[in-house]
Amino acid sequence: MVRAISRLLSPDCDIVGTVADGSALLQAAQRLQPDVIVLDVSLPNVHSLEACREITRANPTTKVIVFTAMDNPGVSKAFFEAGASAFVPKVAAGDLLSAIKRLCID
Repeated sequence: MVRAISRLLSPDCDIVGTVADGSALLQAAQRLQPDVIVLDVSLPNVHSLEACREITRANPTTKVIVFTAMDNPGVSKAFFEAGASAFVPKVAAGDLLSAIKRLCID
């Protein structure tokens, strides 16, 4: 899935890193300070919600887009409260690029 998303985004975005788990995500976010992070809800090692909270606390200018197969209002509400900027269901993968562009322009 990461490769597919990278291919989708690469013509319009600079991909500065990809990670496989929540611990690596927190380290990469701190080191790279990206404009946007696409966050999957299912991360090993560190829960995605906690990762979102930590990333937005440490670097409030980084926008976090939660990209998930879950389309649950309770889950999306929790992520927005944790600092997420957008919540994009995987069934709407085409909306991911639009969300990234919208957040980078704001």
